[in-house]
Amino acid sequence: MERKVAVITGARRGLGASMATALARRGYNIVVNDFVEERELLNVVKNINDNYDVEALGVMADVKEESEVKRFLEVVKKKFGRVDVVINNAALVEDIELEFKKTEDFNRILTNNVTSTYLMSKIFGRFMYTNKKGKIINITSTNGINAYFPTSIDYDASKAAIISLTHNFALEYAPYVLVNAVAPGWINTEMNQDLPIKVIKEETEKIFLNRFAEPAEVASLVCYLASDDCSYINGEIIKIDGGYR
Repeated sequence: MERKVAVITGARRGLGASMATALARRGYNIVVNDFVEERELLNVVKNINDNYDVEALGVMADVKEESEVKRFLEVVKKKFGRVDVVINNAALVEDIELEFKKTEDFNRILTNNVTSTYLMSKIFGRFMYTNKKGKIINITSTNGINAYFPTSIDYDASKAAIISLTHNFALEYAPYVLVNAVAPGWINTEMNQDLPIKVIKEETEKIFLNRFAEPAEVASLVCYLASDDCSYINGEIIKIDGGYR
């Protein structure tokens, strides 16, 4: 049986790399994307190709640009001829005190996070819809639901917008492509490990499970949504935050 193909944006490290590895372990051919550091992206590809009986491909593309997303799809079609799962994980965050945050800072975050999700969902999603089967999984955040940080007001707004995109694309692509979103809380990634110790302690105390999530725990939820076992969940936003107050 031909292997399914999963496409993950923002996958050079952290949660993106963890999702790529988890799906490879489950037998998916993998396409990982990033736009920042090709060396790190190729390390993810090498790790998958060396350790799992699947094929992995790395594609450098700026997914907030329509021409780049169209080129990206053509590369995937040429290599694998199909797309079964798209995971919109590419995101940028820049914490700046609100009074010092410039309009261009705000717009840069929204363009990077929201436009990329929109274009990947529109262009890759239409390809899957034409084939009458597929999954789109958007990575949003509890920052877009019930966790508020004025220093990242632009990131929070972008994650709320991705929730709206999820609902709209779920309607647009029904009944063939299921579109859902995962909303993690704090995750133990490289980025969050650099937080001030005081912030880590304060935020950990708000979590019922008293710890940040491991990337693999979020990846397991994403793998379920990508799988054939998930056949009747559509347009949903699923929090995975360990309980947060």
